[in-house]
Amino acid sequence: MAKSPSKTIPKSPANPTSPANGAQDRNGAVGETLVAPGGELHQQAGEPASQLTTNQGVPIADNQNSLKAGARGPVLLQDFILREKIMHFDHERIPERVVHARGSAAHGFFECLDSAADVTSADFLQRPGERIPVFTRFSTVAGNKGSMDLARDVRGFAVKFYTQQGNFDLVGNNIPVFFIQDAIKFPDLIHAAKPDPDREFPQAQTAHDTFWDYISLTPESMHMIMWIMSDRTIPRSYRMMEGFGVHTFRLVNAAGASTFVKFHWRPKLNAQSVVWDEAVKINGADPDFHRRDLWEAIDTGDFPEWEFCLQTFTQEQADALPFDVLDATKVIPEEVIPLRVVGRMVLDRNPDNFFAETEQVAYCASHVVPGIDFTNDPLLQGRLFSYQDTQLKRLGSPNFHQIPINQPKCPFHNLQRDGHMQMGVPKGQVNYEPSSLGADVARESLETGYRTFPAPETGEQLRVRPETFADHFTQARMFFFSQTEPERNHIVAALIFELSRCEVAAVREAMLSRLANIDETLALRVAAGLGRAGDIMPAPALVPAAEMELSPALSILAKAAPGLIGRKVGCLVTDGVNDALLAQVREAVAAAGAKLAIVAPTITGVVTAGGERVPADFRVDGGPSVLFDAVVLLPSDEGGAALALEATAVNFVRDAFGHLKVIAYLPSATPLFVKGGLSDANPDADIGLINLPKASIADFIAAAEAGRVWAREPLVRKVF
Repeated sequence: MAKSPSKTIPKSPANPTSPANGAQDRNGAVGETLVAPGGELHQQAGEPASQLTTNQGVPIADNQNSLKAGARGPVLLQDFILREKIMHFDHERIPERVVHARGSAAHGFFECLDSAADVTSADFLQRPGERIPVFTRFSTVAGNKGSMDLARDVRGFAVKFYTQQGNFDLVGNNIPVFFIQDAIKFPDLIHAAKPDPDREFPQAQTAHDTFWDYISLTPESMHMIMWIMSDRTIPRSYRMMEGFGVHTFRLVNAAGASTFVKFHWRPKLNAQSVVWDEAVKINGADPDFHRRDLWEAIDTGDFPEWEFCLQTFTQEQADALPFDVLDATKVIPEEVIPLRVVGRMVLDRNPDNFFAETEQVAYCASHVVPGIDFTNDPLLQGRLFSYQDTQLKRLGSPNFHQIPINQPKCPFHNLQRDGHMQMGVPKGQVNYEPSSLGADVARESLETGYRTFPAPETGEQLRVRPETFADHFTQARMFFFSQTEPERNHIVAALIFELSRCEVAAVREAMLSRLANIDETLALRVAAGLGRAGDIMPAPALVPAAEMELSPALSILAKAAPGLIGRKVGCLVTDGVNDALLAQVREAVAAAGAKLAIVAPTITGVVTAGGERVPADFRVDGGPSVLFDAVVLLPSDEGGAALALEATAVNFVRDAFGHLKVIAYLPSATPLFVKGGLSDANPDADIGLINLPKASIADFIAAAEAGRVWAREPLVRKVF
């Protein structure tokens, strides 16, 4: 395969000299491929017909960087190329959200637990014990409204705080980093991840050529790739998911002093994920699994809760870090700068109407309150006008703030008038200021009004990426090796699955060369899973991966706490089930804070050995074990033999075993194990097999609280 011609970027004050990059030209239409000091690739047009232009025909010299005042300065509003590209992208689809289309939301409250007055004047973070309303929406990113909940995808985590100083929208994700460093690249990223435009599939998946082709040519994405190939992107529940503001923001206190901050949400139930085969089967059994889980938890009083944490640091601390805090592809390890818990969020009320609230809620990254300010992160800077523009198009009016779910809970008063869907009836003659004609006209306030932090900015107008953004592999390596062995195995397996769905061999080869920049063994393991032998030549890297201290806080399993609170246990029963044993299971599961679901041959339930009618929550073919965190098998002798003739019952057991779940069972369930090919399963060697009545229900609860049986994984699937 021929490589595209290489060339050094011309030396100029706006474009420093940088080495050439040997990226591959797969279609022959790409000319030279250059690499800039920031580490991003610049593919040059091979012929005039392939020249990239604006909609007005203006040739574009740099499609990778926004126009900034200095390499690390703010993005300039005069950047017409960025504005045209982002705004066109924002308006591509109506009325469904372009991204984050499939979501669920809930009302709740935020409670201040510890005053943060030392770092911010934000009113809702001043007085411990004070509560304000919130509306929180969770979502997948790539799929449309009709896609499934358990797609391997980033999850949106957006919170609207209705504060007494106005609305603050913290629009984040369940992952603290992102694919790209500059907002000008966002339309390309999403175009690559969305269904192919000629065939409109695959839906809600990144396992296709266009996505991985783009990623292989975007080395800044390598850290995010480790995250999205991890179990973080197949969460067990929205209630068991962390949240992050992603960017570095700025806090400003009453004295005008500035502190940098990253926002974190930590779930009370701890983070938990499913395994991939389980996610695939959940999507088939219940594509609304996450939204149903959230709704039912709130509906039954099991209110989801998160800690709100600030990771604050000074300019001096930022300067001492081995990466740039304005780079959205980087994370600050908690071991380096600890988190400070300042509040909690509790979701305690489901929406009254999905469309009026969940669908019409409008989150904007630019919605902040006094005491919270922005930094020059170029990805954040692009979001500041993109979100507003998106809502104008999607909701059809500059008056979208008048929709009840978007209205501030505090008084709001301004001179904006008219427009489509104007719901207010402004009175009086005056709709301008300054004015001497209206005594009650809205006027500015030096004392309480929002003040932007006066950060000094200097620099030439240019399109460059700062050289401090150029290390794309060190943190990717840190993340991978901060995971436990099962989690690393899952990243490898995910990469094998995704790349195996790519039809173009060159795309797979390019990705392997990028993975080799992270770790040679990682690349070789993925290559082995793809059936590829031989050495892998790492792609040219401006900054090679360096060693960093590992961060166990980045691992779900390393910091997991035992417990069944908020989980579900499935109990497979038949007629003749033992009354006392079933009652014991029900009592123990409830005492552990979990919910018991009865799965039976018919939805009308079963009759116990004592003659009691027990209603079923699921018929066996509608309640597969993928819906539960642990299972109990309590058939009668006759019932066990009968269930072995039902494929769905056999799969109930086989999947529970294959998904590493704890299984308590009676000897009467033996036919299910035999029919499922699990006759060799040994309870003496597998701590997740609880043989009743040799072991007790208490033993089952203790094992289930410990979580999945990871030692079983090499027995049920190949690990490369």
